Amino acid sequence: MTETSTTADRPAVTGPARPRTYEVRTYGCQMNVHDSERIAGLLDEAGYVPADEGQDADVVVFNTCAVRENADNKLYGNLGHIASVKAERPGMQVAVGGCMAQKDRDTIVARAPWVDAVFGTNNLGSLPVLLERARLRQEAQVEIKEALETFPSDLPTHRDSAYSAWVSISVGCNNTCTFCIVPSLRGKETDRRPGDVLREIRTLVEQGVQEVTLLGQNVNAYGTGWFGKDRPGDLGPHGDRQAFASLLRACGEIDGLERVRFTSPHPKDFTDDVIAAMAETPNVMPQLHMPLQSGSDEVLRRMRRSYRSDRFLGILERVRAAMPHAAITTDIIVGFPGETEEDFEQTLEVVRRARFSAAFTFLYSIRPGTPAATMPDQVSDTVKHARYQRLVDLVNEIAWEENKQLVGESVEVMFADGEGKKDADTNRMSGRARDNRLVHVAVPDDPALRPRPGDIAETVITYAAPHHLNADAGIRNLRRTRGGDAWELRRRAAGAAVGGVSVGGGLSEDQNGSVRPTSVQLGMPVRRS
Repeated sequence: MTETSTTADRPAVTGPARPRTYEVRTYGCQMNVHDSERIAGLLDEAGYVPADEGQDADVVVFNTCAVRENADNKLYGNLGHIASVKAERPGMQVAVGGCMAQKDRDTIVARAPWVDAVFGTNNLGSLPVLLERARLRQEAQVEIKEALETFPSDLPTHRDSAYSAWVSISVGCNNTCTFCIVPSLRGKETDRRPGDVLREIRTLVEQGVQEVTLLGQNVNAYGTGWFGKDRPGDLGPHGDRQAFASLLRACGEIDGLERVRFTSPHPKDFTDDVIAAMAETPNVMPQLHMPLQSGSDEVLRRMRRSYRSDRFLGILERVRAAMPHAAITTDIIVGFPGETEEDFEQTLEVVRRARFSAAFTFLYSIRPGTPAATMPDQVSDTVKHARYQRLVDLVNEIAWEENKQLVGESVEVMFADGEGKKDADTNRMSGRARDNRLVHVAVPDDPALRPRPGDIAETVITYAAPHHLNADAGIRNLRRTRGGDAWELRRRAAGAAVGGVSVGGGLSEDQNGSVRPTSVQLGMPVRRS
């Protein structure tokens, strides 16, 4: 589970009435990270300001995840910790939102009576009103909606990056995987109209964004039914099965949009028209995250995943035929109920054949309320951990072999904030290649010759590790981009803060003008292999 924190990138506000400050603590997936940007935008609009890094905030919002078994313990442990902080800060407020709030509802206030507001996944926009109502009435406010009130992308936003953005195209999921609690918490799939998606992307590009990631629980099922009064009848009983491919192609027509990514698709809905759209649209990146979950057909059946290993491998074969250099990543669950040693060996065999560039690997954990939670033949922790380590070792071995093939190759890198923890010590800047591999690049000492976050350059790979590449031969063809300009404008616009200047997007500038990373993190869940 990933924890992120949305904090300040704006001037400190002074005056007789100090605005109340906020901090959003995010747990879970990219959808939650995107929702947290909306929560922060709502609070900005309501007159709150982000707390400075390391400063106690007047309002702390927990945007929660309910996917993992220890999600409950983590949430209530953190709420217990903040109770003592709140006791010392009169007027401080605590709010809980996200999937855990949608699941537990009033239970949160019963277990943590110092919580002021609880809101769900379908009513993010209610938060400012709930906070004010709780302040005036001096009692907790709980509001959970069963249906989506406002599509999250229609809410104000506080983006952490000047040059890269999440764009939600759908929420909810129509699948019924037996291990997953998400459909019961985020509801049936609801899709945003293509015109609205493209309008947001064009607006972002005008603001300097040059990379977007299209978000959804199952992006390639896009076209099931549009959000609004006329859903889903306007699409017919089976929806528009080519809507996602059409959306990718439409993104290719937006001037200034350099890179398009998407996550996550589902193998059962992944069609050849999507592969063709990826291969034929230059700004759609040669990268695919395709969740496998298991290589055993029997386990896939019990998971209620409506594909089998041969179909999965067939998709990868067609993707690589169309895009030979595509990097493919995946999700794998180890120790699903009833998984035998033979089942696990089948997963290892699929991994060997698939040649993933990375895998997000997870130990199965029981989620109350899911069918898998009560299945017989739960696998012991000892067996799960042993299998998990074997899988991690194999994934690392293959990823390293794949990465070593890139040594000596030229790649295009878009530089980014906070990607390299050791950049300051190694005189490197880090970013992502077109296939989303992480590249640490040696850069010139002269600031005038160094790329900015958002700028793009070519470099040659000189070293490969399982999870990153180094390029110590320097850069060439440095391109100053509109995204880099947007980062620079945000940096210049940022006001003075205690001990330095916040420049946004995970960087801060000290009084000597040195830019350093802060604790802000965004992106994929922490890789466990």
